[in-house]
Amino acid sequence: MKKPLIASLSNPLVKQVRALRQKKARRESGLFLVEGIHHVGEAVEAGWEVENVLYAPDLLTSKFAHELMTRLPSPPQPVTPQVMESLADKENPQGILAIVRQRQTPLSDLRNVRRAVALVSPQDPGNVGTILRTMDGIGADVLFLLEGGVELYHPAVVRSSMGALFWKPVVQTSFGEFVAWARERKFQLIGTSAHGEVEYHTLVPQIPWALVLGNEQKGLSREQMDACDVTVSLPMRGRCSSLNLSVAAGILLYQFGK
Repeated sequence: MKKPLIASLSNPLVKQVRALRQKKARRESGLFLVEGIHHVGEAVEAGWEVENVLYAPDLLTSKFAHELMTRLPSPPQPVTPQVMESLADKENPQGILAIVRQRQTPLSDLRNVRRAVALVSPQDPGNVGTILRTMDGIGADVLFLLEGGVELYHPAVVRSSMGALFWKPVVQTSFGEFVAWARERKFQLIGTSAHGEVEYHTLVPQIPWALVLGNEQKGLSREQMDACDVTVSLPMRGRCSSLNLSVAAGILLYQFGK
């Protein structure tokens, strides 16, 4: 049955969506927002639990979007363009967003991991999403978020992952628990540092491997580097001392994922 059109900005569902722009509401509810035709389609296709979908019929014109409407677990909620524009994270919204339930992946759920990435306390959500997208590109299996940092379901992570978030498991744990898990499974831990032992292009990694990257400001600590089997560096020939985290991860993943 088609739901009645929402035109009021004070509607309870509209208020819920607006609240989910905030970390506190996402943490307390276990829900997050997914915006845009491609992203919502990936969440549905990957089998995530979609609580509700809001769409603006006047803005949603693509054939794919209308076909997507027929595959939703429950009828979507139509809203006016004004309501959608008030909820969208950017100008010129595509006219669709979803409320989706978060997933927590424990270490014990991981199977058949051969290539992994571990980020220690990353600070930029755009970097985390971009790294997930690159991992999808090279066929890496799992992302570890260690020692806190970026909230996994921040809108910028969701957006910059371009749907990879819905297909790649992400485990949030401590550095010590990650190392213990990796050691038990005989992973080669490849650390990254401006003072790494070898230049990245000379290393032939041993499968299974995990690429370990420190955060944007501090990199890996001495203790964290000591826990790795080898540390690699990227040569810097200009005045800058380091690359953006997601750029460095992309270079290394394509080198090691050959």
